[in-house]
Amino acid sequence: MIKMFLILLIMIPFLNQAQDKLEPYTTDDVQICDTTLTWGFDQKLFWRPIHDVVVRVGKRFIGGDYISKPLDQTTQEELTINLRGFDCYTYLEAVLALSRSIKKRNMTFADFQNEIEMIRYRNGKRTDYTSRLHYFSDWFYEMNSRKIVSNITQKIGGIPYENKISFMSSNPDKYEQLKDNPEFVEEIKKIEEEISKREYYYIPQEKLDELESQIMPGDIIGITTNIAGLDISHTGIAIRTSDNRIHLMHAPSPGEKVQISKLPIADYVKSHKSQTGVMVGRPFELIPKGTPTAN
Repeated sequence: MIKMFLILLIMIPFLNQAQDKLEPYTTDDVQICDTTLTWGFDQKLFWRPIHDVVVRVGKRFIGGDYISKPLDQTTQEELTINLRGFDCYTYLEAVLALSRSIKKRNMTFADFQNEIEMIRYRNGKRTDYTSRLHYFSDWFYEMNSRKIVSNITQKIGGIPYENKISFMSSNPDKYEQLKDNPEFVEEIKKIEEEISKREYYYIPQEKLDELESQIMPGDIIGITTNIAGLDISHTGIAIRTSDNRIHLMHAPSPGEKVQISKLPIADYVKSHKSQTGVMVGRPFELIPKGTPTAN
């Protein structure tokens, strides 16, 4: 008994170290990715418009589990991929990355990983925790500038949005990586200041009924919030249902599954006190690899 106790004491540091070095993905994730890419290729989705591909891929994951903070399970900033469960951001990120891979006819898990890194990180490069696009308005800015997703909010009738960002630097205790790395807080604060200088637009909830027709299935939705220092509190993908209204395809909250909202997006936003409106992004179209071009 004493011998076993001593062995356990010796093993504890190694077990802790192993926890810090959790694999960023599993063989199940690779299989789900490969199956989805093969399905998309067999369906010849690369010929379909990107917004249609996004909707079709998104539907494949309906019923998936909600997972809290899937990108924050390790102390290092790994290129974490979990296709077995999602939060609201990783759901739309995975769907967009898979859709872009299918459109490009890039059929390997490594191709998918490259898309994830390009979508998740500032300038498409993973360095440390601060390189991740934590604020979704910043994500829209990056995706727009790199021609991945066009921020169409102003174009379809949005009005100026006062985007004063400070939530993460004001609440570092809510983020393990900021608690463990105080030097990151200053870097995050600089990023927040930069975001706050930009011009943003949103569609306020009282205009959503009027402008819903301007939102297309496959558009990326960021729901704005009145929480102090925060820009967007929830995300999802627009989808038109049998009632001919735009609904939200999303990973809602802990204990729920990936689903299509029962309410149209205008009513969904109005039903949440902290939600004030939406920003809308439209994925840039991609030309399938091997498509002949005019001289």
